[in-house]
Amino acid sequence: MELENDKEQRYVYAKKRVEELKSFYTHLAVFIVINLFISIRKVIQHVDDGLDLESAIFEYSTYSLWLFWGFGLAFHALKVFGFIGVLGKDWEDRKIKEEMDKYNRKF
Repeated sequence: MELENDKEQRYVYAKKRVEELKSFYTHLAVFIVINLFISIRKVIQHVDDGLDLESAIFEYSTYSLWLFWGFGLAFHALKVFGFIGVLGKDWEDRKIKEEMDKYNRKF
């Protein structure tokens, strides 16, 4: 019975992990596609306004969305790949155990 329960727990963990990875890779793909589209549009607009190509590429409004959205994407990556101690799997496991211990002491 315990063996089946362990197998089920591993399956649930693996499924959750795959969904986290899928979510991150979807976020990454959307980040790249949307930012490329907006950046190309901005560069064309800047060139039409009289800037040379190099200046248009390095104009703040061309790359600012990459920068700010990139911070969000970086935090998502850190969470998914477990580099943030506060949000990582170890922290989550410790908190679950802590809450279970509190509950067991009450009853």
